[in-house]
Amino acid sequence: MAALVIESEDASELKLVMEVLRKMRIRSRLLSASEKEDFALGFLVNEAARGKKVPRERIMKKLTRT
Repeated sequence: MAALVIESEDASELKLVMEVLRKMRIRSRLLSASEKEDFALGFLVNEAARGKKVPRERIMKKLTRT
């Protein structure tokens, strides 16, 4: 299974995309700000688990986007 993350400032655009996905019978859901933060942190943890060091600036950049 694959996943796609879409971020938009325009709520009507997201609503349109969600409607198209629903008609295509593709599961989708909106994430809250805290869920986006959890996702970003989980992504960074997975990167770190692979042995790569993640610079502090990159972590802070990911956190400030949410």
